[in-house]
Amino acid sequence: MTSATTTAQPDPISGFSKARRAFRDWRRTRPFWGGLLVLLAAGPILYFPYATLNVGALRIQMATTAGAGSAVIGLLLIALGISCWFQPMIRVFAGIASIVLSIISLPVSNFGGFGMGLLLGILGGALACSWAPLKATPVAAHAVTGESAVAERTAEADTQVVLPTQQAGEADVAELPTAMPQAQQPQEESKSVE
Repeated sequence: MTSATTTAQPDPISGFSKARRAFRDWRRTRPFWGGLLVLLAAGPILYFPYATLNVGALRIQMATTAGAGSAVIGLLLIALGISCWFQPMIRVFAGIASIVLSIISLPVSNFGGFGMGLLLGILGGALACSWAPLKATPVAAHAVTGESAVAERTAEADTQVVLPTQQAGEADVAELPTAMPQAQQPQEESKSVE
């Protein structure tokens, strides 16, 4: 038995491959990366106002009076990131609101999470605003069958415009006797056109 005589067996698609393809199809129908960056921007904005850093014997506590403002901004960024994923129709609003909240976090939340949350929020908001769904290509336009091609040609022939002067000229030429000398034919044509 050679490879030419054996029947081809399709590779079974594993569960992981099916899940990956389903996730890819879901991801392509929404501003996924913009929403992800907005979600990631919320992390540093929420973390740094409440963090306590220990550097050797030195203890640094970042708790400020703006901790509540940082919490509100961080939670709103999380809500906007998730809404980009599950409500792609509001992507422009969510993107602009993410950019505005990220800029507001600059004075409120330790320079926008030391610039990390600020940059991620602005970039994610811009990606969410600029995302647009793909235009659906009509399948029928790509697969034209023989019958529909003939129908299209017939429709084109039916819609051609024929001027009355063209019809009269064709009728006069058809009525001319073929035994006439060539010198007389142009005179008769010129008379019929007038």
